[in-house]
Amino acid sequence: MSFDALVLDANILIRAVLGKRVRDLIMTYSESVEFFIPDICVEDANKYLPILFKKRDIPVELALEVFSNIKRMLQVIDKNIYQTYATEAQERMKNRDVYDWPVVATALIFNCPIWTEDQDFFGSGIPIWTTDRIHIFFEAVINEFVEVD
Repeated sequence: MSFDALVLDANILIRAVLGKRVRDLIMTYSESVEFFIPDICVEDANKYLPILFKKRDIPVELALEVFSNIKRMLQVIDKNIYQTYATEAQERMKNRDVYDWPVVATALIFNCPIWTEDQDFFGSGIPIWTTDRIHIFFEAVINEFVEVD
């Protein structure tokens, strides 16, 4: 299991754009942690963010700039790459939300945990981190980095 990488799902990306806490965490740890995200999650965020911007009276230009800046800190994984794990990922998610399979497939490829708020990922056989506990993951990464130096 890789301790210096995480797969994000769409809800974490959306939280990073709309809120401060997740964005700050990504910005703080982007030099020591690789953040992977399936392309479909970026597409989902791109689809839903303008609606959320309007609801919250957030200037679209500013929010899209934040979105663009956050995407630069992420490694967007193309479907052609995670498709190789589609069957296994769909099997793991079949009793939950099978449409979340790209996140699981990406985690399988990179052998790393998922950062999400979506309860459907629990029980998929992949380690899951939620925002209220992700500091534990980041502390372990920093401690591992310090011990190596």
